[in-house]
Amino acid sequence: MNIDLTLENLKKLGYQAAYFDTKEAAAAHLAQTIRGSTVGFGGSVTAQQMGLYELLGKENTVYWHWADGDRAKAQENAAAAEVYILSANALAETGEIVNIDGNGNRLSAMFYGHRRVVFVVGVNKLTPDLPSAVDRARNVASPLNARRLQRKTPCALSEPMRCHDCRSPERICSGMAILMEKMGSIPQMDVLLIGEELGY
Repeated sequence: MNIDLTLENLKKLGYQAAYFDTKEAAAAHLAQTIRGSTVGFGGSVTAQQMGLYELLGKENTVYWHWADGDRAKAQENAAAAEVYILSANALAETGEIVNIDGNGNRLSAMFYGHRRVVFVVGVNKLTPDLPSAVDRARNVASPLNARRLQRKTPCALSEPMRCHDCRSPERICSGMAILMEKMGSIPQMDVLLIGEELGY
């Protein structure tokens, strides 16, 4: 795991990239730099573990379908928010960011429609290169998330867990997206790499 190389490559690709030893330090950074904004969240165990919804809700208007009563309305509001916060299923040391999604709200938010997009990523998501990042997203993150959601999919029920490229109606991996570099339509994209194991 080469954190310095990862940060260097992310910066070359146009991201605002920074490393924090703890989730608390990363959360404090976001609280200092996001104020008076509308903030949307994608489904993210990492953001949940960091307490970002509650923390950023103190000085911002926040939308999260995991926390708001009307899930559909929360996703709609999050999609239109100035700032969008999510994690990654995998981050390659070469700078690519990989996410898999069932509904597409996180994937679409990675590409368009926000003034600022922030990825909060634990070091457990770090891989050496793009092929290993795709492998992690398919064979580690997706099965663990399917099991967390109690989906009856082959990946969640098998030991060891891995993708079976199933056609289960309960699958959570309808689409996969790879960011090769910062999107030109989004003024600022941050990657906060955190020195803890967070999320899946």
